[in-house]
Amino acid sequence: MNTLPRYEKAVIPREKFTEYALDHEKPNNKARMFQSALGYNLNNADELINNIYTNLPNFPADVIGDDGHGMRYNVFMDLTGPNGKTATVLTAWIDDKTNGEMRLTTAFPKDRR
Repeated sequence: MNTLPRYEKAVIPREKFTEYALDHEKPNNKARMFQSALGYNLNNADELINNIYTNLPNFPADVIGDDGHGMRYNVFMDLTGPNGKTATVLTAWIDDKTNGEMRLTTAFPKDRR
């Protein structure tokens, strides 16, 4: 299985969740999706981040390609949330050429790959 390169040092910006993905004020529906699928919201954003970190080495990384800014990867992972439900979550990553970080770019629950 090909895991995300350098997953041990992967960067997950907390703001991706606290200021966007779990913020119901944003018009992206991700907050509603995370809440209904797994029970995550702004109050337990750190639990979601930890869940992603913990499970990152357990799922394969699909190479998407280099868009000029760095190699991109998708990792689909089955996560169990605080509501006891399990859902597949797409996490997208970039191996950023400018600073060398392997960084999360987006995440959201998916029905299937």
